[in-house]
Amino acid sequence: MEKGLKHIKTALISVFHKEGLEPLVRQLAIQNCQILSTGGTATYIKNLGIEVTEVASLTDYPSILGGRVKTLHPKVFGGILSRRDKPEDKKELSDYKIPEIDLVIVDLYPFEETLANRASHEDVIEKIDIGGISLIRAAAKNYKDVLCLSQMQQYEEITTLLSENKGATYLNTRKEFAAKAFSVSSHYDTQIFHFLNKDNYTKFRESFNQKTSLRYGENPHQKGYFFGDLSNLFEKLHGKELSYNNLLDVDAAVNLMAEFQDENPTFAILKHNNACGLAQRKTLLEAYRDALAGDPISAFGGVLISNASIEKDTAEEINKLFCEVVIAPNFTIESLNILKQKKNRIILVQKEIAFPKYQYRTALNGVLYQEKDLITDHYSGLKTVTIKTTTPKEIDDLLFASKICKHTKSNTIVLAKNKQLIASGTGQTSRIDALQQAIDKAKHFSFELKGAVMASDAFFPFPDSVESAYKAGITSVIQPGGSIKDQLSIDFCNTHKMSMVFTETRHFKH
Repeated sequence: MEKGLKHIKTALISVFHKEGLEPLVRQLAIQNCQILSTGGTATYIKNLGIEVTEVASLTDYPSILGGRVKTLHPKVFGGILSRRDKPEDKKELSDYKIPEIDLVIVDLYPFEETLANRASHEDVIEKIDIGGISLIRAAAKNYKDVLCLSQMQQYEEITTLLSENKGATYLNTRKEFAAKAFSVSSHYDTQIFHFLNKDNYTKFRESFNQKTSLRYGENPHQKGYFFGDLSNLFEKLHGKELSYNNLLDVDAAVNLMAEFQDENPTFAILKHNNACGLAQRKTLLEAYRDALAGDPISAFGGVLISNASIEKDTAEEINKLFCEVVIAPNFTIESLNILKQKKNRIILVQKEIAFPKYQYRTALNGVLYQEKDLITDHYSGLKTVTIKTTTPKEIDDLLFASKICKHTKSNTIVLAKNKQLIASGTGQTSRIDALQQAIDKAKHFSFELKGAVMASDAFFPFPDSVESAYKAGITSVIQPGGSIKDQLSIDFCNTHKMSMVFTETRHFKH
C-alpha cells in the first residue's frame, strides 16, 4: 500500500512555455484546486476561462524590476515550505494569512536555448531564472507535502495521475519528482557556471540531461549508459542500438576523420579505437578498397567512416564485409537499399557540429581533465633535420601518416605509402616493438615497404627505430624530436640517405 496520500488544494503555476499546459490546468480545475499564478501564465489561464488568483494579490506586491521579482516573497515560500505536521508552522501560516501550496509548476527561462542562439550577453543574463529556480528548490525540498513539476515534459504524466487519483498524490511520486527537480536545478546551474566561468579550470562541473541505457558496458557483466544527445551529432537511418564499445569506436572514428575534412575522398576502418585501414583516393570506391586492403582481417566487425557521400558502387563493396557501423555525411537511396540488407548494421549520417575543446575521464577517486589535442601537423611546422630533404610526395605521405598517428593508441608507429595506411604498431610498451609490429603486419599483407614513410607519436629514445626502418625500406621519417639522443638518429639517417623531419609536437594517446 502506497503511503503519504495528499490532496492538492492549492497550486502555484509560473511557466515560460505554455505548450501542453492546458490539459493539466483543466484537470486541476476539475479537482476544485485553487490556482495561483503570475504575469503571462495568469493571463493564459484566464483566457482558458479558468479562475486564477494573481500572486500579487496574495503578496500585496506587484511584479517589479521588469519582472525580475515576482514570487520571491514569504507568503509564497512560506506556503511551499511549511511542514504540515508541525503545529508551530500551521500557527505561523494562520497568523500571517499564508495559504498552503501543495503543487508547484515551473518551467524555467530558456537559458541554454538563448545561449545557443548567440544572444547578447545582456539577453543571456536576463534568462538566468531566479524566482523559478527558487520555487523548484523549495517545493522539492518539501516533497513530503508538496509536488514539484519542473519541466513541461512532466505535464501529461501528472495530468493522468491526478485524474486517476482524484487530485491526490502519493509520497513516492512526490519524492521521485523532487529528484527530477533537483536534476533540473543542478543542470541549469551548471550551464550558467560554464557560461560565466569560460576557460577558468579551477572547478569541474558537467551535466547531461539525456540518458541512454546500453545493452551492457564494455563486457556483458557490466552495466552501461550513455549520457548526452546523440541526435545532435547523428541521424540514425538503420540498425540495432549502439553499444558501449560501438560508441568508443564511433568516437575514435569521428575524431580521426575530422583530420581529413574537405580533403579528397577518404575512407577509414577502425577496430578497438584504432585505424586498421585508411586511404585517400580520387574516388571513394578506390579509397574504400585500399583502406580494406590495409588489414582485411581486422576490418571484420569494424566501424567504417568516410568524409564523402556513399554511393551505390561503394555500398556494394561494403556489403561484402561484416561491419558494425557505417558513418558518412550522406548516403544515396541506392546505397541505403544495399546497406540495409543487413538488419543489424548501424547506418549513421554525421551532422556538422562543434565539438568541445576539452575532454575528461575518471581516474582514481577523481577526474582527469585536459584540452583536446587540437594541433594537426602541417607543412609550415616541419623542421628538416637531415642532409637529405623530403620530396613533395614524401611530405604528403608524412603528414598523412602523422594524422593517423595522432589518433592511434601509444606507443605507436604508422607506416604509409601513397596516402594509404599500410601498417601500424599500436599500444606497445616500447617504440621499437611498435615498429616491429607494423613491419611484420605490412609484410604479412604483402606490402612493399620500399619508399614508405614512418610516423611516430613521440621521439625515438635510441637510434634502433630508424635503423630497423631503414632495413625495411622506409625512406623518410616524421617525429616530434626532443630526445637527448636525437643526434644519434639524425646521424644514422644522414649516413644512410634517409630524410627526417621534426614537428616538435608530441601526440601521445592513452
